[in-house]
Amino acid sequence: MKVLFIGGTGTISAAISKKAAESGLELWLLNRGSRPLGLPECVHEIRCDIGNEAEAAAKLKDLSFDVVADFIIYKKEQAERDYRLFRNKTRQFIFISSASVYQKPASNYLINEGTPHANPFWQYSREKIECEEFFMAKYREEGFPVTIVLPSHTYDERKIPVGVHGSKGSWQIVKRMLDGKPVIIHGDGTSLWTCTSSSDFAEAFIGLMGNDHATGESVQITSDELLTWNQIYKSIADTLGVKLHTVHVSSDFLHEAGSYDFAGSLMGDKANSVIFDNSKLKRLVPGFSAKIRFDQGVKKSVEYVLSHPECQIEDPEFDKWCDKIIAAREKALNEIRGNLC
Repeated sequence: MKVLFIGGTGTISAAISKKAAESGLELWLLNRGSRPLGLPECVHEIRCDIGNEAEAAAKLKDLSFDVVADFIIYKKEQAERDYRLFRNKTRQFIFISSASVYQKPASNYLINEGTPHANPFWQYSREKIECEEFFMAKYREEGFPVTIVLPSHTYDERKIPVGVHGSKGSWQIVKRMLDGKPVIIHGDGTSLWTCTSSSDFAEAFIGLMGNDHATGESVQITSDELLTWNQIYKSIADTLGVKLHTVHVSSDFLHEAGSYDFAGSLMGDKANSVIFDNSKLKRLVPGFSAKIRFDQGVKKSVEYVLSHPECQIEDPEFDKWCDKIIAAREKALNEIRGNLC
């Protein structure tokens, strides 16, 4: 099977690229020059900016593929561009959407592909919905062979999953834990969440590639393991070998406190309990089941980050912001306690 991945170096796409290469598929990568580590030399590269449609069309002119997957479509105009580029060049086009498109707040505790798509909190999610609607219209009208894949919170060895972080990633949370400082968990930490290892995700994704039954379908890929945010943070602290100190703060307060826009990432996503029904995925990919338990997967992530200084990107501004939020909460509590005495 001849496959083309556009933007194959991210958390999800790098794992799929590696799995595809190991599976003996004829893998082509189109990007601006970044090559995932560990890929064999036989992987073909097309170096260009997919955003430059004329350049991409020229380099793709004499090529066709069994599967094309674009991991970097975020807006409708990008979806329209890919439709123009690949409508006659592939037997299957995979669009990577996001489970954040699902209805917020949800009307049902169980989430599947039939759950309404509506997220008033997050522009990112609404733009993904627009892309989905465009591709499905082309499938209905012309038979454009699209498959829509919806990941939720997927992590790899370079990415430690947390809920509240700054613009530079999760290292500052890890550093606070190592320094014995309290970390902020949104809400009371008991909402349910799902974290999926990128290697598990890649296995399911490969099973959808070239799968005729997946054409015209939306399919979510997540682990079945349910965790509270308190459990997620405790697993990280346990791996670090430190005692976890937490401060719980409501999501809307964190957003209204300014400095960071948490409307989408919290109220439109992580503050909501999610329980995913993956029965459709398991019908399409018989035998698939996510195998990596979170405490096992995050252990590898923590060990990797601790042994790779380039992953330890400090965020002093976010650190100060956390201290201010925690101090404000403590001050308010002390004032209330004093008034009650």
